[in-house]
Amino acid sequence: MKVVVGLSGGVDSSVTAYLLQQQGHEVIALFMRNWNDASVTLEDECPWVEDSNDALMVAQKLGIPFQVIDMSELYKERIVDYMFDEYQKGRTPNPDVLCNREVKFDVFMQTALSLGADKVATGHYARVDSTVDENGKEIFHLLAGKDNNKDQSYFLCQLSQDQLSKALFPIGELTKPEVREIARETGLVTADKKDSQGLCFIGKVSLPTFLQQQLEVKEGEIVEIFNDFAEFSKPIPRFSSKQEELEYLSRKIDYKKEDGKVIGKHQGAQFFTIGQSKGLGIGGHKESCFIISRDMTNNIIFVGEGHAFPGLHKKALKIDNSEVHWVREDLKLNNGESMRVQARFRYRQSLQEATIYQFDEAFYMEFDEAQSAIAEGQFAAWYLDEELLGSGVIA
Repeated sequence: MKVVVGLSGGVDSSVTAYLLQQQGHEVIALFMRNWNDASVTLEDECPWVEDSNDALMVAQKLGIPFQVIDMSELYKERIVDYMFDEYQKGRTPNPDVLCNREVKFDVFMQTALSLGADKVATGHYARVDSTVDENGKEIFHLLAGKDNNKDQSYFLCQLSQDQLSKALFPIGELTKPEVREIARETGLVTADKKDSQGLCFIGKVSLPTFLQQQLEVKEGEIVEIFNDFAEFSKPIPRFSSKQEELEYLSRKIDYKKEDGKVIGKHQGAQFFTIGQSKGLGIGGHKESCFIISRDMTNNIIFVGEGHAFPGLHKKALKIDNSEVHWVREDLKLNNGESMRVQARFRYRQSLQEATIYQFDEAFYMEFDEAQSAIAEGQFAAWYLDEELLGSGVIA
């Protein structure tokens, strides 16, 4: 089988290429150049240069064809511009999820297939399997990686059946230490290379610096809300329907400046996110203050003290129907239906027990336990055991 590997210059994709070669496949390595601007990275030079060199050395070691493809214009259009737009609206996007959906498994995959590839492989810690239903149709299953500490299925939560049908994740059955050991035994230059940090294929980025390229710096106020805020002591109302209850539980509290006390200044609400505590410059508290809400119109950040602050927690989240994506389309809920699942809305968050509900008006996820720092724009993904079934953007 002819397989194109997205060789990133890291150990995971390096071992991916090696394993496929050992399995007897014809392997071709492609390196994606997604960014050209070193001014916003924390390294002295744009990290793609070093990564590209490492990828080339791995390809030479394995004796496989290697090519660099420039996708920087596409990446800016589909990922970076989307990020700027989301932060401007006061939302918290996940560029890595979008990079997989829009770049790696869309344009990059189409490029690979145009070269005659049968499959595209990446160094994700995830697995793909398939079964055949009663009608003879092949159903593809996106499964968590065997290494619980590195499982990256969440980053693949927006993939479709068609994309999964052409995807391979060879290291999904391995742990990170096992991957490094294979790289050492094979003599790959990336064996002990540190994992990349920051944005997908850009490098370690100072996010405020990155955002300030396009988003205006504008001083605003930080307002502290206290535990005696009236909204927190209101009894839960009686509801005429489950949807009405879910709408209430997932609602965004509309804080006003007069509800609390001004305790500081900031340089722009769009540079912060729900649940953030660092970078606020707030002192004089026993516990850290966390962002509980942002008023984008008036450029106000609202904070509360401590992890247990009531305004930081919610029992449910809402997803607009237009943003609901089912990896397993055959399990898609109809109006009025529900399903018990496990869910997460951040990478590395442990799976939480929850129930999902589908209504004509919207999709909801209700957790058994209240969750901290649910932010608009994040992807919520739901699972059954090891299988990721679907995801959606939090409204």
